[in-house]
Amino acid sequence: MREILRNKQAPAFVMVAVIFVIGAFYIEGYTSTFSIRAMLVIASFLIIASAGQTLVMLIGGIDLSIPFVIGFANVTVAQLSANGMPFWIAMVLVLALSALFGALNGGISSIFRVHPLIITLGSGTALLGAVLLWTRGYPTGSAPDYINDFVSIGKSIGPLPFPLLVPATLVLVIAIILFEKRTVLGRHVYALGSNPTAAPHILVNPLTIWSFCFSVSAVLAALTGILLLGFSGAAFADAGRPFLFQTVAAAVIGGTALAGGRGGVFGTVAGALALTQLNTVLIGFGLEQSIVQAALGALIILVVAIYGRQAHLRTEI
Repeated sequence: MREILRNKQAPAFVMVAVIFVIGAFYIEGYTSTFSIRAMLVIASFLIIASAGQTLVMLIGGIDLSIPFVIGFANVTVAQLSANGMPFWIAMVLVLALSALFGALNGGISSIFRVHPLIITLGSGTALLGAVLLWTRGYPTGSAPDYINDFVSIGKSIGPLPFPLLVPATLVLVIAIILFEKRTVLGRHVYALGSNPTAAPHILVNPLTIWSFCFSVSAVLAALTGILLLGFSGAAFADAGRPFLFQTVAAAVIGGTALAGGRGGVFGTVAGALALTQLNTVLIGFGLEQSIVQAALGALIILVVAIYGRQAHLRTEI
């Protein structure tokens, strides 16, 4: 509990509880098995994509290429599969290319000291544009049945009322938390984010950390795109559009500082759950999708305005 309070993660968990109570009282069927299963599945996609964004934010960066990588993976895996390549080979190839793409973004940002917001937005746009040029804007292909079953809201694992995606996401989150707290590289991530000037003096290599974090972010974004292919049943280049700022919002709501050095994936999970529930509640109140998007946008602005004013961790030491 002290760890939660110290990392400013408590508000996210309170928000999850409050929104759930509101939904339970005012929306019929909100607490039904199907409703909870659907929210967990949708939140899992956001958690996976936001986990990579969180690592990038911990070093003081931001990755705006995430929605473009999601679209790239979604379309490319489907197209390669439709052209005769085994799906699992296409998936491995796309994940490897995404890792290289992310490492390149991080490396360029670190070497040339250019803010990653500019680098990732430009490179992401170019990446997705190249894919659309390749497919001529009409991608084909779909995911195999085992991917569909993995993410399907209608599937359950024995007595557990949700598909395999949900426990798999939990395992991924635990693995990243252990990485953050129990590994040397994880501690280097926090050290670099806390004080990028002093970190190199304790043998932290900024180029290695930046390349690694952005590489992981791109891989998790690509994984999200592949899973969304199974969820939707068809390739869609704009599949990642909703994730452009929601990944940042989930991390910030969960207590990850925009300046870096503070927070973690544990809080991001709560942030993603809060955003997913809020979207469900607003739709449950009968609001039009445009109004829901406007409300979510206003929330993101409010949260970033509040948390973005936090002093950098090094000023508190």
